[in-house]
Amino acid sequence: MTGRLIELDPVNAAGARERLAAAGLSGLEVVEADAGVTAPYAGAVPAGVVLMCGVFGNISDEDIRRTIHALPELAEPGARVIWTRHRGTPDATPRIRDWFAEAGFREVAFDAPAGLTIGVGVHELVAPPRPLTEQRLFTFVVHG
Repeated sequence: MTGRLIELDPVNAAGARERLAAAGLSGLEVVEADAGVTAPYAGAVPAGVVLMCGVFGNISDEDIRRTIHALPELAEPGARVIWTRHRGTPDATPRIRDWFAEAGFREVAFDAPAGLTIGVGVHELVAPPRPLTEQRLFTFVVHG
Protein backbone atom coordinates (compact mmCIF):
# COMPACT_ATOMS: atom_id res chain seq x y z
CA MET A 1 0.00 0.00 0.00
CA THR A 2 1.24 3.48 -0.85
CA GLY A 3 -0.24 6.85 -0.10
CA ARG A 4 0.50 10.47 0.56
CA LEU A 5 -0.98 12.81 3.15
CA ILE A 6 -0.41 16.47 2.39
CA GLU A 7 -0.64 18.67 5.48
CA LEU A 8 0.49 22.28 5.81
CA ASP A 9 0.46 22.53 9.61
CA PRO A 10 3.79 21.22 10.97
CA VAL A 11 2.23 20.04 14.24
CA ASN A 12 -0.45 18.04 12.41
CA ALA A 13 2.15 16.66 9.98
CA ALA A 14 4.41 15.55 12.83
CA GLY A 15 1.45 13.96 14.62
CA ALA A 16 0.47 12.07 11.47
CA ARG A 17 4.04 10.77 11.05
CA GLU A 18 4.12 9.63 14.68
CA ARG A 19 0.79 7.81 14.37
CA LEU A 20 1.83 6.08 11.15
CA ALA A 21 5.08 4.93 12.77
CA ALA A 22 3.28 3.76 15.93
CA ALA A 23 0.84 1.77 13.81
CA GLY A 24 3.70 0.19 11.87
CA LEU A 25 2.32 1.40 8.55
CA SER A 26 4.83 1.64 5.73
CA GLY A 27 4.37 3.05 2.26
CA LEU A 28 2.46 6.05 3.58
CA GLU A 29 4.21 9.38 3.56
CA VAL A 30 3.37 12.73 5.09
CA VAL A 31 4.39 15.75 3.06
CA GLU A 32 4.38 19.11 4.82
CA ALA A 33 2.96 21.31 2.06
CA ASP A 34 -0.12 23.19 0.91
CA ALA A 35 -2.72 20.64 -0.25
CA GLY A 36 -4.54 23.48 -1.99
CA VAL A 37 -2.03 23.49 -4.86
CA THR A 38 -1.28 20.57 -7.15
CA ALA A 39 2.55 20.55 -6.95
CA PRO A 40 2.75 18.33 -3.81
CA TYR A 41 0.69 15.65 -5.56
CA ALA A 42 3.34 15.09 -8.26
CA GLY A 43 4.74 11.59 -7.95
CA ALA A 44 1.73 10.31 -6.02
CA VAL A 45 -0.85 10.55 -8.80
CA PRO A 46 -2.75 9.15 -10.52
CA ALA A 47 -4.27 7.53 -7.45
CA GLY A 48 -6.84 4.77 -7.07
CA VAL A 49 -8.41 6.44 -4.03
CA VAL A 50 -8.53 10.18 -3.35
CA LEU A 51 -9.72 11.36 0.07
CA MET A 52 -11.30 14.82 0.29
CA CYS A 53 -12.38 14.53 3.91
CA GLY A 54 -12.50 17.64 6.06
CA VAL A 55 -11.88 19.88 3.06
CA PHE A 56 -15.23 20.85 1.52
CA GLY A 57 -16.55 22.33 4.78
CA ASN A 58 -13.57 24.67 5.03
CA ILE A 59 -13.35 26.19 1.54
CA SER A 60 -15.62 28.39 -0.57
CA ASP A 61 -18.22 26.92 -2.92
CA GLU A 62 -16.19 28.25 -5.86
CA ASP A 63 -13.12 26.40 -4.58
CA ILE A 64 -15.14 23.21 -4.00
CA ARG A 65 -16.32 23.26 -7.62
CA ARG A 66 -12.82 24.06 -8.95
CA THR A 67 -11.31 21.24 -6.87
CA ILE A 68 -13.89 18.68 -8.02
CA HIS A 69 -13.31 19.65 -11.66
CA ALA A 70 -9.55 19.18 -11.15
CA LEU A 71 -9.87 15.74 -9.51
CA PRO A 72 -9.53 13.87 -12.86
CA GLU A 73 -5.90 15.09 -12.72
CA LEU A 74 -5.36 13.25 -9.42
CA ALA A 75 -7.24 10.05 -10.22
CA GLU A 76 -6.61 6.97 -12.32
CA PRO A 77 -9.38 5.45 -14.48
CA GLY A 78 -12.12 4.09 -12.22
CA ALA A 79 -10.65 5.75 -9.11
CA ARG A 80 -12.89 6.47 -6.15
CA VAL A 81 -13.10 9.84 -4.44
CA ILE A 82 -14.37 9.75 -0.86
CA TRP A 83 -15.51 13.12 0.45
CA THR A 84 -17.27 14.63 3.43
CA ARG A 85 -19.23 17.82 4.02
CA HIS A 86 -21.45 19.08 6.82
CA ARG A 87 -25.11 19.51 5.90
CA GLY A 88 -25.65 22.69 7.88
CA THR A 89 -27.72 25.49 6.40
CA PRO A 90 -27.37 25.95 3.54
CA ASP A 91 -26.79 22.28 2.69
CA ALA A 92 -24.26 22.29 -0.17
CA THR A 93 -24.17 18.50 -0.60
CA PRO A 94 -26.74 18.44 -3.45
CA ARG A 95 -24.63 20.96 -5.43
CA ILE A 96 -21.44 19.05 -4.64
CA ARG A 97 -23.00 15.85 -5.97
CA ASP A 98 -24.01 17.71 -9.16
CA TRP A 99 -20.48 19.11 -9.56
CA PHE A 100 -19.05 15.58 -9.38
CA ALA A 101 -21.39 14.54 -12.21
CA GLU A 102 -20.31 17.60 -14.26
CA ALA A 103 -16.65 16.64 -13.73
CA GLY A 104 -17.07 13.10 -15.07
CA PHE A 105 -17.79 11.10 -11.93
CA ARG A 106 -20.53 8.57 -11.21
CA GLU A 107 -22.02 8.54 -7.74
CA VAL A 108 -21.39 5.22 -6.00
CA ALA A 109 -22.83 6.17 -2.61
CA PHE A 110 -24.01 9.09 -0.54
CA ASP A 111 -24.86 8.66 3.12
CA ALA A 112 -26.48 11.37 5.22
CA PRO A 113 -27.56 9.62 8.43
CA ALA A 114 -30.70 10.91 10.09
CA GLY A 115 -29.97 12.97 13.17
CA LEU A 116 -26.44 13.85 12.03
CA THR A 117 -25.30 16.89 10.09
CA ILE A 118 -22.65 15.10 8.03
CA GLY A 119 -22.74 13.70 4.54
CA VAL A 120 -20.26 11.22 3.09
CA GLY A 121 -20.03 10.63 -0.64
CA VAL A 122 -18.18 8.21 -2.88
CA HIS A 123 -17.78 8.99 -6.57
CA GLU A 124 -16.04 6.98 -9.30
CA LEU A 125 -14.15 8.59 -12.17
CA VAL A 126 -15.81 7.52 -15.42
CA ALA A 127 -14.39 10.30 -17.62
CA PRO A 128 -10.85 10.00 -18.95
CA PRO A 129 -8.23 11.10 -16.44
CA ARG A 130 -6.13 14.14 -17.29
CA PRO A 131 -2.44 14.93 -16.76
CA LEU A 132 -1.52 16.89 -13.65
CA THR A 133 -1.20 20.64 -14.20
CA GLU A 134 0.08 23.28 -11.81
CA GLN A 135 -2.83 25.16 -10.31
CA ARG A 136 -4.41 26.35 -7.07
CA LEU A 137 -7.37 24.17 -6.13
CA PHE A 138 -8.50 25.85 -2.94
CA THR A 139 -7.65 28.09 -0.02
CA PHE A 140 -8.83 27.17 3.45
CA VAL A 141 -11.25 29.61 5.04
CA VAL A 142 -10.41 30.52 8.62
CA HIS A 143 -13.52 30.26 10.78
CA GLY A 144 -13.64 32.66 13.73
